[in-house]
Amino acid sequence: MAKGLVLGILIGILLLVGSAYLYFSWGFAPVATSAAPMPFERKLAKAAQHAYLDKLPHPQPLVPADEANLIAGAKVYKEHCAVCHGLPDQPKSAVSQGMFPKPPELFHGTGVTDDEPWETYWKVENGIRMTGMPGFKGQLSEKEIWQVTMLVKNADKITEPVKKELLAGNSTPMSMAMPDMETKPAKETKPMKETKPAKK
Repeated sequence: MAKGLVLGILIGILLLVGSAYLYFSWGFAPVATSAAPMPFERKLAKAAQHAYLDKLPHPQPLVPADEANLIAGAKVYKEHCAVCHGLPDQPKSAVSQGMFPKPPELFHGTGVTDDEPWETYWKVENGIRMTGMPGFKGQLSEKEIWQVTMLVKNADKITEPVKKELLAGNSTPMSMAMPDMETKPAKETKPMKETKPAKK
């Protein structure tokens, strides 16, 4: 009886692994960002992420959420993060609309204001596989990562100077990634005057 039970479990596991292999190797798995998610994809990815993060140390922020640090964080954010995660009162970029999973809009709705700062810090530093979220370790300093972390943690209560810094000069890099951005019409060229041939 016990032998039959163990054998049945082993066969079940082999069938499950074989089915998963065939699902991917026969081209049934979606690969386009516009395709529907795989069965249980979101649930499993979220469970794996939380299980991993729960094992990590939970450091306290190294910088306070004062205006000077939020402005410094805004400078980092608009250069490295805005194209995917958006800006206050601005439409989604074409880049973010073409991604899967969709990156959270950090200045619309909740964003990550309900996440602990250490968790956001880890995500900015290390990135998240298969989401398009890059890791900035080695590209940004520890202080810069904490500054941008505190910015998005407090995205629902930024001051006008912080908002002004976020929106300052965003038209150049963002316009390349924004759909339906107005472009200046080309200068009209005046038709050349016809010259009459000289009389002989």
